[in-house]
Amino acid sequence: MPEEVKKEDSKKKSVIGKIKEAASDKEEQLDILSTFVRLGILVWSGGILTLAYIQLPPVLGIPEQKLDPTFIASVFTGVLATFGVQAAKKGGNGNGSANGGGISKADMERLIAAAKETAPAQTIRIEQSPVKISTDESYKM
Repeated sequence: MPEEVKKEDSKKKSVIGKIKEAASDKEEQLDILSTFVRLGILVWSGGILTLAYIQLPPVLGIPEQKLDPTFIASVFTGVLATFGVQAAKKGGNGNGSANGGGISKADMERLIAAAKETAPAQTIRIEQSPVKISTDESYKM
């Protein structure tokens, strides 16, 4: 008889009840719930974006919707960012660089060359450590 009671209890539990049972801490429960909400928004915005760019067959009888996908794309990108996924952006000159849109090696070399011509300075590049810096007593200004 106790087995029948357990089966009935497991059938009566809702999704929220199962989450409460699986995660003992309230914070864990909220994390799980927040993940499901974010996944729901991600699926919704992905579906709307997909519908904005495809044309459904006329057999389905769904009229074509003209919408600006900018807002939906920002929601989609924002939700993806909460999962740690970020879109790569191209550099300012139109050619994307491998270092995340920063300054390329060629750009850095041009900047160093321009700096040499304008100011009396020295650039020191350290390839390996440890480095010991000491003064030369024979050098006088």
